[in-house]
Amino acid sequence: MGSYVGSDIRAMRRLRKMTLQNLSDAIGRSPGWLSLIERGQAQPAINDLRQIATLFDVNISFFFRSSGQDDQERGLVVRARDRSPMGTPEGGLVEELLSPTLSGSFEIIKSTFAPRACSGSVKPLRATEHGGVLLSGALDLIVDQVRLSLASGDSFQFQDKDYAWENPGDVPAIAIWVVAPPIY
Repeated sequence: MGSYVGSDIRAMRRLRKMTLQNLSDAIGRSPGWLSLIERGQAQPAINDLRQIATLFDVNISFFFRSSGQDDQERGLVVRARDRSPMGTPEGGLVEELLSPTLSGSFEIIKSTFAPRACSGSVKPLRATEHGGVLLSGALDLIVDQVRLSLASGDSFQFQDKDYAWENPGDVPAIAIWVVAPPIY
């Protein structure tokens, strides 16, 4: 585990508009301890990481995604073997974070939408910009109640709008999704 764990925790905490006190209260630790973790001056125990992962709705493996990576590459490259899937096929969506860090101005995500799956509800409006390209399959995006049917190779972009998604096909739909600022 490297110092990137702390910076990832800080980035996820800030993206969720949580203070050090909020997060430390939620996991039963002190703000001072959490500050040391975020600055890379201490390492969290596995149980602490498990609590943080649960709170942020990510798999604990997310924090180990580049543990075997060369120090010169860390923060610059994410190798395919190091990606950690988030979500489940049963839930209809599996995502992989392609961005090497969460501290930049955007994030890149590979999203795999299960056949006939849908988001089930409109994603709440956030001050974010979304864009991407559908690599395979078919995907319907419902942006501000307008249904956009995308085919392989189609791209999209929208900002500060409610949206939902649906895979109308019998095969997985795979998209590369860019979000600014990061939401994970």
